[in-house]
Amino acid sequence: MARGRGQKRDERAPVKEKPAKRRRDASPDGAAFRAKAEPRGGDKADAPVAERERIAVEAATGERPTLRAPVILTVEPTEDYALLDSGEGEKLERYGPLTIRRPENQAIWPRRSASSTWERADAIFTGDVDEEGAGRWRFSGEALGETWPLAYDGIAFHGRFTSFRHTGVFPEQAAHWRFVEEAIASAGRPVRLLNLFGYTGLASLVAARAGAEVTHVDASKKAIGWARENQALADMEKAPIRWICEDAVRYCEREIKRGNSYDAILLDPPKFGRGPKGEIWQIMEDLPYLLALTRMLLSKSPLLTILTAYSIRSSFYSIAELMREEFRGLGGGIEAGELVIAEEGADSRLLSTSLFARWTAHP
Repeated sequence: MARGRGQKRDERAPVKEKPAKRRRDASPDGAAFRAKAEPRGGDKADAPVAERERIAVEAATGERPTLRAPVILTVEPTEDYALLDSGEGEKLERYGPLTIRRPENQAIWPRRSASSTWERADAIFTGDVDEEGAGRWRFSGEALGETWPLAYDGIAFHGRFTSFRHTGVFPEQAAHWRFVEEAIASAGRPVRLLNLFGYTGLASLVAARAGAEVTHVDASKKAIGWARENQALADMEKAPIRWICEDAVRYCEREIKRGNSYDAILLDPPKFGRGPKGEIWQIMEDLPYLLALTRMLLSKSPLLTILTAYSIRSSFYSIAELMREEFRGLGGGIEAGELVIAEEGADSRLLSTSLFARWTAHP
């Protein structure tokens, strides 16, 4: 997912709207860099908590969609991205020209490669290994800039060294991107797509390239800024994408009141997050309500809805059955399972990254 080794680096990580200011904050020897980024879900971690008032939702009735599970979607190594090795709580990846070492709680097995290979990584994340914990990047050679150029299937974007160990792109999502692109291209009609918790915007760019009119929503101003940077990098400034910095739940509520609808909806929520006005998001508490809103936002001729869940103590069966309940009466079918990444080379392992459930009108 990358190309070229640029002197300066821009981002394509948990990203969303306006071009964010780039900051370099090196240690005296220039070997360490802390990116001024925020965790997914909002920019103000200390903002006051806002009480959520929910709108009335229509009760779902009728037959539940069919279920096919488990479905394992595997991302294989490419020229742009590869999982080189994993184990002992870490993973070693190649993003274009750079090798990156960072924490990975799922990698509980032994490493395949020698310690010297891991130590030669261009960038190594150190510090808090919690999913949203802050830390620092250490570079084995000359200090690297905050961002570097990447690409996915011809769409250029930036990787970014964030202080929350993310790089601005989740490679396993490529399985969903291909699925969405094919569904839009084969629809044979205009498609309106809503991308909730859209982050750095790659899914939105893929959908727009396929011909969809996209509304991209994220609560983080920085993420929206980075997504707009990616739009410019991809030379897609004229693509029909609206970038909305807003709490995802609030946006859905307002769209329902306006009478708007969408043919396809993507949901990639964090485990925890805050909206621009301090709204709290707790996935296990708020996901049922959001899925009910999602159903109410689907058009009369819908295509699909895809839900991805990270870092939660649950099963894909749980989110699949929740979606089946909320999507009663819509027909179609649901696939559910895990997104995994295959290591590069012989005798590779599969690294599980997230759970998913996706509904399609014509399974």
